[in-house]
Amino acid sequence: MSNLSDLKPRLLWENFSKICSIPHPSKHEAKILAYLLDWAKQKNITVKQDETGNLIFSKPATKGMENRKGVILQGHIDMVPQKNSDKVHDFTKDPIETVIGNDGWVRANGTTLGADNGIGCAAAMAVLESTDIEHGPIEVLVTVDEETGMTGAFGLKPNMFKGEILMNLDSEDEGELYVGCAGGLDATLEVDYKEVAVPGGMKAFKIAVTGLKGGHSGMDIILGRGNANKIIIRLLKKLIRDYGIRIASIDGGSLRNAIPREAFATVVVPQEKKDAFKACVKAFASVMQNEFSGTEPNLTIEIVDTDMPSVIMGSECQETIINVVYALPNGVMRMSDSMEGLVETSTNLAIVKSEKGKVTIMCLLRSSVDSAKEAVGEKMTAVAELAKAKITLSGAYPGWKPNMESPILKTMQKTYHDLYGKIPEIKAIHAGLECGLLGGVYPHWDMISFGPTIRNPHSPDERVNIESVGKFWNFLLATLKNVPVK
Repeated sequence: MSNLSDLKPRLLWENFSKICSIPHPSKHEAKILAYLLDWAKQKNITVKQDETGNLIFSKPATKGMENRKGVILQGHIDMVPQKNSDKVHDFTKDPIETVIGNDGWVRANGTTLGADNGIGCAAAMAVLESTDIEHGPIEVLVTVDEETGMTGAFGLKPNMFKGEILMNLDSEDEGELYVGCAGGLDATLEVDYKEVAVPGGMKAFKIAVTGLKGGHSGMDIILGRGNANKIIIRLLKKLIRDYGIRIASIDGGSLRNAIPREAFATVVVPQEKKDAFKACVKAFASVMQNEFSGTEPNLTIEIVDTDMPSVIMGSECQETIINVVYALPNGVMRMSDSMEGLVETSTNLAIVKSEKGKVTIMCLLRSSVDSAKEAVGEKMTAVAELAKAKITLSGAYPGWKPNMESPILKTMQKTYHDLYGKIPEIKAIHAGLECGLLGGVYPHWDMISFGPTIRNPHSPDERVNIESVGKFWNFLLATLKNVPVK
């Protein structure tokens, strides 16, 4: 089987295949939005677009279901653009190359797949165009730019919907119902540095930390994976101290909400110390491979000769930069007291990039407790102030507090048990589901989130389980049939 449209449920997979064929990375959704508007017109489905770019579709109840509460199916149409360093791919122009594996999973060829959240949007589209599904009044909200700032959710206005129940289709474990999520906060630090001439008697090298798994900075932060920025800074600090290297540039990570998989630095080394420098990097690589042996089996640290840079960082400046990145917190900060196994507070040191006399450091803080999130922001502010660096805290969004008495939760628990003979797990997620923002605009909504099984979102290892998509679809249809009456 080679085509997604050969998989079942056919309508869902056909829609997902079409989504994959149209470039739609965050902030570049114009082509896919134009397609969806035309698709709705061709299918005679009512649709409108708000000023932010979100699309809102509506479909009347089927015969005999007019007395049911209105349901809003919700997903985001943008995807995270991540690729392997050796993969040639332009996310703004090229389609996603999908691969159906013999292991029962669909993945992409060297890039993110976009099952997060393309599968959810494809399911909502299938509901809209189906003629044989029983349901009450349906609305579908397709938001834009969720992955890089939740722009669509932030921009949603009140009084746009008639429905009372929001079903977010952006969770990543089939058989689980999500009833809460973390809020978030962006931290951006800027450290200025002087550009100085390269001293004589130096040899230039490029250091590359690669092969890390990366992943979603919320969902996967608990897994203890390596952070390429933290690893390369650790190495650079040692090399500065022991071998007097100078840094010309550093470039690690690419997205605030992805654990950085790769980091690179161009350095110059005194000629007489180059052999010892190489031996040190090799030894450090062995230490890191041992340290992360359980989580990062493909971690590599390599050095190659490179052209001599025109300038390097001033020595005092590079020391400040190294110490700032070294001192910034990263990873799980605290586990939840109320839900076993749930991360409460974390931070991802996502991007470190030098350019034209300035190093920019970007972090994403998450917490289900607003005061804890703010405390991590203050900790980062303290580091910045000690280094006389500029810091900006922005883009704060709220979490979603669980409601264990939710009527749709109780309906879905019973429906899942009737379908599959077991009660689904009830969870909260350490990620920024749009429900937190949407619930702020529509506080009367009864909200829940569910989806198929997706692994390694936000990385080129992303994959979605085929069987779980079928179960998710059947569960969605059965839930729509069982929605409570008004």
